[in-house]
Amino acid sequence: MAPAPTNPPDDDTIVRRWRQAARSVPLARRELRRTLARWEWGAVEDVASLVLSELLTNAVRHSRVPGREVETRFARVPGGALRIEVHDASEQRPLMALPECGAGGGWGLPLVDVLAEKWGVCDRPGTGKLVWAELAVEGESDAS
Repeated sequence: MAPAPTNPPDDDTIVRRWRQAARSVPLARRELRRTLARWEWGAVEDVASLVLSELLTNAVRHSRVPGREVETRFARVPGGALRIEVHDASEQRPLMALPECGAGGGWGLPLVDVLAEKWGVCDRPGTGKLVWAELAVEGESDAS
């Protein structure tokens, strides 16, 4: 199920809403890849896709609120950075801790911490929180 666009295609911030389901993660990655291609920021696509996957997977797995969707935002930040945000309706904040050696999960936020220039968690208007990460885009000193 593709989300309904909420921004014109040439906008500097792309907002989409997704069901809280694992199948939303690859759909959101596809939307991010299309956005980066449109912005001609393909150099950051692999890292950005991985960061988005980790943040959105955390929201889908750990922040379920019945009847609510998850929102993603992809934004060009002045100075040549990509900001990825995942909004959800849960008040529960993610905790970064290194999992035990050989653990099958729990590596998402440590991975984001290594890949992103910076990341964090913020309150949002209304209910819930947003988790965000920023990635430098090589060759971009000023975003359009």
